[in-house]
Amino acid sequence: MRIIRDYTFVAGDDRGASAAIGNFDGVHLGHQSVIDLARKAGADIGAPLGVVTFEPHPRQYFAPDAPSFRLMGREARAHRLEKLGVERLYELNFNASLAGLSPGDFANKVIHRGLGLRHVVVGADFCFGKGRAGNATDLERFGRELGFGVTVARLIAGDDGEVSSTAIRNALSEGRPRDAAAMLGHWHRIEGEVIGGEQRGRQLGYPTANMSIDNLHPPRFGVYAVLVDVLGGPHRGSYRGAASIGVRPMFNGERPNLETFIFDFSGDLYGAQLSIGLVEFLRPEEKFGSLDGLIAQMEDDCTRARQILAAP
Repeated sequence: MRIIRDYTFVAGDDRGASAAIGNFDGVHLGHQSVIDLARKAGADIGAPLGVVTFEPHPRQYFAPDAPSFRLMGREARAHRLEKLGVERLYELNFNASLAGLSPGDFANKVIHRGLGLRHVVVGADFCFGKGRAGNATDLERFGRELGFGVTVARLIAGDDGEVSSTAIRNALSEGRPRDAAAMLGHWHRIEGEVIGGEQRGRQLGYPTANMSIDNLHPPRFGVYAVLVDVLGGPHRGSYRGAASIGVRPMFNGERPNLETFIFDFSGDLYGAQLSIGLVEFLRPEEKFGSLDGLIAQMEDDCTRARQILAAP
């Protein structure tokens, strides 16, 4: 997969794609259906599969001080899109210039002249251009005028209603990772680099891989059964474990992070890229009266996590 970030300078081989357009936060089942339609349209006209998205997320651009809401960072999104077979990722820099384009200018300068897309697919609720003034119907009209095809995808509904990033955030906030996974079509994963910690886990007999969750929507604080993928290096592979998300009240922490104890693992992971899939919420985080009480609870957490992850 090739990543293109400047729509004003696109190589010839990167033009002419059939592309899905959106923010694709989480790459959930609704997003996947839009991408599948772009794949089908591309197959019909002999065009590579593309995705047009924006970085930073427009919501983040317009409200930089708002609470973190993203389900995944740009790297995790790119990894997920590549797994879906996306060949061209147009990850456009969302800045004042792009934000100020009218719907017509966006269609002409970005989609038509800039990226040279032959076909685009958007969700039925798609809005674009300055002030979100353009909608899917407008895009269809611009496509007819400028010569690119447009498909408008219907919204996908699950058992509990419409599949959306908001519904997934709500499920994660309530400690329902399986419900989130049902809407995502995959486990909700937190990806990032293993960073240095205070090594308290090692001192307690449970060494953990510590990762930041800054700029991401925080799931419910507590302990989870997790699946672990080490994405590179000598320990590359898939593992199982138990993870804690929160502020570590036992040690008066303030900044939330993710700490993962990987079962049956020995090795140095500092600097490695990990992907942690949340499978089941075990319990909320709590403050214990003693370290012995904490260790006993950690033993129980790991036993439960092993049982859950061993289940078919």
